[in-house]
Amino acid sequence: MRSLALDRFDPPFESVLCLGAHPDDIEIGCAGAILRLAQAPKPPLFTWVVFSSDAVRKDEARRSAEALLRDTTNPRIRIEQFRDGFLPYEGARVKEVFEGLKSTTSPDLVFTHYRNDLHQDHRLISELTWNTFRDHWILEYEVPKYDGDLGAPNVFVPLAEPLCRRKIEAILQGFPSQHGKRWFSEDVFRSLLRLRGVECNASGGHAEAFYCRKLVLG
Repeated sequence: MRSLALDRFDPPFESVLCLGAHPDDIEIGCAGAILRLAQAPKPPLFTWVVFSSDAVRKDEARRSAEALLRDTTNPRIRIEQFRDGFLPYEGARVKEVFEGLKSTTSPDLVFTHYRNDLHQDHRLISELTWNTFRDHWILEYEVPKYDGDLGAPNVFVPLAEPLCRRKIEAILQGFPSQHGKRWFSEDVFRSLLRLRGVECNASGGHAEAFYCRKLVLG
């Protein structure tokens, strides 16, 4: 697929599923796009699932999701407590969560991890997303990290400056447990938004980027 910039990211979605291996993944990868959808005249129903957390990070994840989705109606937020870094080794139990999701939601759009992400937890969530939601529009988001696995995305969602600020504030304020990590900083998150904005010639200069392997236009 050639690159596509979605200047009007407001199709009539009724249901959106957001999947993240860790508590801050969804916010880092696609909080801007989620905020755009949440501002629609009729926001979709959001189902938000985080797979790995501990007691501290579980509370952070829930508060962050609730804050981002505060303008939507009855979001469904689920925070699992699988062990960080060990998701592939608990694959059967993680798969059971996906099977439960399949029986309770049929999303118009799914946000999940990039298939070539070098973090093992991220890759598993991406793989199971495609195993489970085979007839759905799936956008794979990116998470910057030490491994250096950023690629060439083909779908871009431009973000105005107020949404960029809200996204970055949501990450920095929502996850104080991560402040000691050198990569967890405003300049990292803004620089990626700026780079992707350049790549899609966004009028405001910033964008989130996604990988879309398959898009069926009915």
